[in-house]
Amino acid sequence: MKTDVILDDGAVEPTSRRSVGRPRTLDAAPASLAQVLALIRDDTANTRPDLEAASGLSRAVVVDRLAALTTLGLIEEAGTGRSTGGRAPKRLSFRADAGALLVATIDRSSIAVGVADLRGQVLAEHHEAADFSAGPLAILDRLTTLFLWLMEEQGGKERIWGVGLALPGPVEPGAATASADLGDEWTSLDLASELAYRTGALAFIRSGTEMMTVGELKAGDGASDMLYVKLGRSIGAGIVIGGHLHRGVQGAAGLIGHVQTSETSAAICRCGKRGCLESIVGSDAVARDGRAGAERGESRYLAEALARSGDVTAADVANGAHLGDAFCADLAARCGRLVGESLAPFANLLNPSLIVIGGGMVQAGDILLAAVREAVYRDAHPMVTRDLRIMRSRIGGSAGLLGAAQVAADELFRPETLQRWIPYGSPRRLPEITERAAAARARHRLKIAERLTAPPPAPPAGM
Repeated sequence: MKTDVILDDGAVEPTSRRSVGRPRTLDAAPASLAQVLALIRDDTANTRPDLEAASGLSRAVVVDRLAALTTLGLIEEAGTGRSTGGRAPKRLSFRADAGALLVATIDRSSIAVGVADLRGQVLAEHHEAADFSAGPLAILDRLTTLFLWLMEEQGGKERIWGVGLALPGPVEPGAATASADLGDEWTSLDLASELAYRTGALAFIRSGTEMMTVGELKAGDGASDMLYVKLGRSIGAGIVIGGHLHRGVQGAAGLIGHVQTSETSAAICRCGKRGCLESIVGSDAVARDGRAGAERGESRYLAEALARSGDVTAADVANGAHLGDAFCADLAARCGRLVGESLAPFANLLNPSLIVIGGGMVQAGDILLAAVREAVYRDAHPMVTRDLRIMRSRIGGSAGLLGAAQVAADELFRPETLQRWIPYGSPRRLPEITERAAAARARHRLKIAERLTAPPPAPPAGM
């Protein structure tokens, strides 16, 4: 059987060109290679004897896989391990600095970017406001600028091994486009190709709520069975069962923002229905009710905010509740009660040990969180709530970036993904990245050609 050989610089050489010495073949055993790397990367086993015991592989196979991983620059010696009577074994560690991961979260009013190592540890991050209505290409142009700026401090673009991207709304498993909720401009754009064109790396795309949930699970106060609830302009939940994120068939698990509440509202939800939780307690709805209260003279605090800035935001309502404004406090308590009543059936269904509430609305005080707790503890079964903790996210706005970094790292070193790129020595050398980048480049050239050949706009009337 013909097998390829990985050279010291990571390139691939056909067997026919290497007839002397023992070949280091990889395509025959990618699963065991990924298994050994995962054990070292997770710090489950760090010496050859421990790797043999943990993996069940023979000594010869483990030695061969360690040699291959060393050649690829993914592991290195890190002192000696514990001796069991003879010479202490060499200790091995994963080279988290062998490459870098870029991560980004796109929301309807802001973007955030970060750079992480190959363990998924975020090294630097940046947040700024963004005009979502500018369209996907304008947003991607800004992300690209910020990515290159971050990589100037991290060794340059060639060190990018993967990109984790969080988007508003559900993202179907395996899809490279955004949710239909974001409009035709987003859903018609192949984001994986665009990111391959701009970064030369694989992209892993999830919903913002899913990324926040993974961030809370890995870097926050996560538990193996938990719910993460994001309260913002949109409302959604991330579901973790047995330590794993449950995405659903279409990646739409946890759309609690579209659960019908006990209250009626004239507002139409973006799903087209009335009475959805999101249309009543989403940040846009809270801002709308706050403005109405200010105009009716029911809140001095919000009336002053309206006079000062010309508008009322959900943050104004949260701050007003924190400072003791009665109208704002009642509005925050109502939101918390409706969220808690919507969560109680999910608690009965999933029996989590932890519910984490995230998003800007819950960060400015305890009234909303207390109302959520009261409603869940009141409406859910006593056995379900006996040990249930309900708490505010302590990693706040960084949850999405932390989750995106973990998702990108885990996907990059997943056995199926590793099997694809290991023969090339680096994920950047995957042919599919070149193909995607070429497709995106062709689309850009076509758009430029269309603009150049388009007839000039008609002069204004009267000229």
